[in-house]
Amino acid sequence: MRPDALSQGKTSAYPGVMTDWTTASAPSLDDFAALGRAAFDALPHTFRRMTGELVFRVDDFPSDEILAEMGIEDGFELTGLYQGVDLGRRSVLDPEPHPSMIFLYRRPILDEWAERGDVTLGDLVAHVLVHEIGHHFGLSDEDIDRIEAEA
Repeated sequence: MRPDALSQGKTSAYPGVMTDWTTASAPSLDDFAALGRAAFDALPHTFRRMTGELVFRVDDFPSDEILAEMGIEDGFELTGLYQGVDLGRRSVLDPEPHPSMIFLYRRPILDEWAERGDVTLGDLVAHVLVHEIGHHFGLSDEDIDRIEAEA
């Protein structure tokens, strides 16, 4: 390949790999929402149905209140969050709970993706989403880590 072709960003030694980053922009909140929706839609139908009503939200960072509540000082340390009453603790006798929500945090996910360099952004978003769905089902971080290690 000619060196001038690479510098112009017209071709790449790796098919399908963009070399002209001068026109690229970071994935937006809407782009992340689309990645999250695609990841959820790729899950088995039975699994998706078992999640019940879940609200998905994408923010750049967790709020200061969330960070303080969780004892986290650096917003880049939290890539996702489940808020709600997990399915294992719900009762028909309880008042109607607020909708369960899964938050995906764009900037921390982008930071982890850039640092790792060994996973696609779509795969990382899917990983965070599935992890938070695990909390919706009542699994702890240790439970989820064990399941991932056995997979």
